[in-house]
Amino acid sequence: MLVSSSSPLLILFLISFAVSVSSVSVRHVTPKQPDETPTYLWPLPAEYTAGIEALDVDPALKLTVAGNGGGSAVLRAGFERYRGIVFEHTGLELGFSFMRKLRERLVSSVSTYDVDTLKITVHSDNEELQLGVDESYTLLVPKAKESSQVTIEANTVYGALRGLETFSQLCSFDYTTKTVKIYKAPWSIQDKPRFAYRGLLLDTSRHYLPITVIKQIIESMSYAKLNVLHWHIIDEESFPLEVPTYPNLWKGSYTKWERYTVEDAYEIVNFAKMRGINVMPEVDVPGHAESWGAGYPDLWPSPYCREPLDVSKNFTFDVISGILTDMRKIFPFELFHLGGDEVNTDCWSSTSHIKEWLQNHNMTARDAYQYFVLKAQEIAVSKNWSPVNWEETFNTFPSKLHPKTIVHNWLGPGVCPKAVAKGFRCIYSNQGVWYLDHLDVPWNEVYTAEPLKGIHTASEQELVIGGEVCMWAETVDTSDVQQTIWPRAAAAAERLWSLRDSTSQNVTVTALLRFKNFRCLLNKRGVAAAPVTNYYARRAPVGPGSCYEQ
Repeated sequence: MLVSSSSPLLILFLISFAVSVSSVSVRHVTPKQPDETPTYLWPLPAEYTAGIEALDVDPALKLTVAGNGGGSAVLRAGFERYRGIVFEHTGLELGFSFMRKLRERLVSSVSTYDVDTLKITVHSDNEELQLGVDESYTLLVPKAKESSQVTIEANTVYGALRGLETFSQLCSFDYTTKTVKIYKAPWSIQDKPRFAYRGLLLDTSRHYLPITVIKQIIESMSYAKLNVLHWHIIDEESFPLEVPTYPNLWKGSYTKWERYTVEDAYEIVNFAKMRGINVMPEVDVPGHAESWGAGYPDLWPSPYCREPLDVSKNFTFDVISGILTDMRKIFPFELFHLGGDEVNTDCWSSTSHIKEWLQNHNMTARDAYQYFVLKAQEIAVSKNWSPVNWEETFNTFPSKLHPKTIVHNWLGPGVCPKAVAKGFRCIYSNQGVWYLDHLDVPWNEVYTAEPLKGIHTASEQELVIGGEVCMWAETVDTSDVQQTIWPRAAAAAERLWSLRDSTSQNVTVTALLRFKNFRCLLNKRGVAAAPVTNYYARRAPVGPGSCYEQ
């Protein structure tokens, strides 16, 4: 006999089945046994305590909110993302979902799980995302039977997002019972970042990366609590970004299919903000700019000597100003990177009209380098940006830099101590340890690199705003970018988030197991993080084996 979906017999059957499922699920209230299952968190929270219980989490986990920022769309979207991650395996197919919802309505007064609610309190409704935004949070997981509610409390929605990431790492799917569990409850976590700036440089000039790939990388950054995407959009090889004021600039792209529209850039910035990540663009001048001349050849010193940009022409600075004006409409972050590295001034000295201009202005080529950098800084500051420059500018003319300048270290150790001694802020990216294109740098050297090395006074330490791992893309494209970034970027992420004392001991004991676990967590979430133990980064596994042992 066929029974329609509206048949009384079917309805009675579904009700009785739902009640029976509910009664069967009472198994969750049996006495808890001591839990010996390890729970690994990455990056390590500032303060935490744990217990010995294992709690079952309801796949129908409810969100309740409080505080002035509780109604935030950023918060709601974050909860839905993490709920999808946590309950990936819990069978939320259409039929099961219908039965679950029916059971909830019938037995809503009785919770059959240890945890059925996540309460998030966000005190401020200010969603401005800038350097130093409060990312602290408190996360409390109760003892069994004391409460069925996990709580996250934060001053800002971005602190709440960091708390959601930690909550998601506490949750683990039990393949035997087919339930999500929180091990080692009760938990009490008070957490905040050590540094305000925790960055990843992404180079889209040496190889174009599609928007979907950039979004995947931003998503993966949030798992490690990184909070700045340094977007090295353009360089001498290609100029893929649309600039409406100077529309011929993106003629410097590799092809017309490898470009970013203004709308693409907006989308990246907004996607990142929903995950508590700022986007800092870079326009590297005066070197690394040969691609600009494909659309405007007058920017080259000559057709045969194409960089640095022509320092002698007002047009050069008009273009820079136009680029920054257009970009200011897209990028709200207060920092803007102006490059300034690896400037070979031979073209200026050997091109007749520039040589004449230098003589008329009583300048050497070295003087002109300073003139160019300072003029670009003035343009950025006029648009309410704080300029970031690679360390060569500081090494060459430190006393002339704008006082708002942030010095970006890369050549080696020892620059940040000198910069902060002169009152400048600094970003640490020592190429010997934090350049991800250096494939022979093992995870432990990335992990033990210390941004404050050689800086001893508290006032100078505060001027180091953080650090950044750099994914230069000469040998990186969509096919291998994620496994080159991960998992080593996560080693730097913990260094930048977690307390120095808790991460400066024997790393094989204190970090390696957690690091391997985080690499496997990334894999589970669809991130192509390479094995931890390979000598060369991004290499495939050397043979069969468990993710947790590679």
